[in-house]
Amino acid sequence: MITVRGVDVRVGARLLLSDLSFHVSPGDRIGLVGRNGAGKTTLLNTLAGRVRPEAGSVAVTGRPRHLAQDPRAADPEVTVTDRILSARGLDRAVRALRTAEAAMADGTERAMDACARAEAEFQARGGYAAEAEAARVAAGLGLPTRVLDQPLGVLSGGQRRRAELARVLFADHGTLLLDEPTNHLDADSVGWLRSFLANQREGLVLISHDTSLLAAVVNRVFHLDPHRATLDVHNTGWHTYLAQRDSEERRRARERAGAERKAAALNAQADRMRANVATAVAAKNMARRADRLLAELAPVRRRDKVARIRLPEPAPCGRTPLGAVALTKSYGGHRVLDGVDLAVDRGSRLVVLGPNGAGKTTLLRLLAGRETPDGGRVVRGHGLRIGYFAQEHDTLGPADTVRGHLAAAAPHLTDGQVRSVLGAFLFTGDDADKRVGVLSGGEKTRLALAGLVHSGANVLLLDEPTNNLDPASRAEVLAAVDTCPGAIVMVTHDEGALRALRPDRVLLPDGDEDLWSEEYLELSRWPRRDAGATGVAAPVTRPGTPPAAAATPRSPSGRRARRATGG
Repeated sequence: MITVRGVDVRVGARLLLSDLSFHVSPGDRIGLVGRNGAGKTTLLNTLAGRVRPEAGSVAVTGRPRHLAQDPRAADPEVTVTDRILSARGLDRAVRALRTAEAAMADGTERAMDACARAEAEFQARGGYAAEAEAARVAAGLGLPTRVLDQPLGVLSGGQRRRAELARVLFADHGTLLLDEPTNHLDADSVGWLRSFLANQREGLVLISHDTSLLAAVVNRVFHLDPHRATLDVHNTGWHTYLAQRDSEERRRARERAGAERKAAALNAQADRMRANVATAVAAKNMARRADRLLAELAPVRRRDKVARIRLPEPAPCGRTPLGAVALTKSYGGHRVLDGVDLAVDRGSRLVVLGPNGAGKTTLLRLLAGRETPDGGRVVRGHGLRIGYFAQEHDTLGPADTVRGHLAAAAPHLTDGQVRSVLGAFLFTGDDADKRVGVLSGGEKTRLALAGLVHSGANVLLLDEPTNNLDPASRAEVLAAVDTCPGAIVMVTHDEGALRALRPDRVLLPDGDEDLWSEEYLELSRWPRRDAGATGVAAPVTRPGTPPAAAATPRSPSGRRARRATGG
């Protein structure tokens, strides 16, 4: 349970949240909602003990299970299984048991006693049943069997995020505090998570812009209002909250319209009576009544501002500004890219599809020059300018200021122009001097996009550009993608982003390139594939492929991506 009394939260000089008081009890499943930058992540970090409130108190019973939007880095040498088991201390118990079993080879009574103690400790923490439960959670979140014994350091960003979510869900006690848990999840995994959370008996506070998840899970809604720095508590489910909010807005509009009509009538009558000395006092009283009518109205709900997002006008370039020949890349002995050929023509649109761990982010990092391939090469054509949007925002320096980052990304802009661009992306006033490290995920997304605006990039590499965005900001990003004249290579699980991109080609996880078809929308949802014990992916089924052909791995349809790319 969590009890919050009179809490104020300040970020720098700004009072972000004021005088918050509420309880999170067992069985509460709370949806924490509001615009990007309203303070949702900061409030969740405060409940988790990562941020100290300016005033008031936060009392927590037990230890909360917190999935941060930017999880603190775990030891990259720890395996996925050990990381998940560590939520209950079972990783230490397993290692102690294995060590004791190995020591039993000498057959001494002391070794046997040590093994018995290790076995008892292992069973006390849940034993083999807990290990099986951890494996079920990992499978539910789409972590294939082959990665469970791999160290975290060789996993993709999406896989590491899933491993951290699995660890949080596997912990057996404590209020769940989840910040955007569906980031990097495919449709199957989101469905599994939805079912898991709907049956959650501990308290839950959930930040998500996935309205279907909120509708299926939450039984209370907390809305953060950034204009008033307050929290509006609604003890209802998601659909009822939306209906009540709309009904309340309509009621307020009717009351305001009625009061404004009455006030206008009183003021008109007062104006007619002021000219007569005998009725001047009555006229003054009428005017006061009109003012009181308007003053007693609830304030008008301010319309949320939306960032005016646009993508850059591309600099001139050759016909094929970017390509790749036979790219290969391995991590920890596992090959994530195997001979990928690629040609990105001027103004073309390519989507890269596949499950987490298929090498999508790795491909974009290789194309952007952030990593070096093990084999093959990236071909940089005439006039190439790359704009890279990183899924994990690792192009943003946490110690930089918002203004400093944009000034470095676009050095040709004056300070006034930098502030103007930041204002268009909703960084106004003191926001420009915030450290990047304190920004929410949605704010980091806006800042990264702002850095692309004046880059002149003619090839954009966009890795999950709609993650962490509220619906209004997401709509702006999709509109910008739709109208962008430059070439775009995009990695996304977001069907709306795919529709906005309108790709002409698709790169599949088996390394083949194909012409885009609407039927690939189904593949973008990427139901989990049965990797079994070997980790071998099920074959890709292309649109229009007969069943017999679909059973053959790497059977190309359309055309292979073996195009001349300049050498």
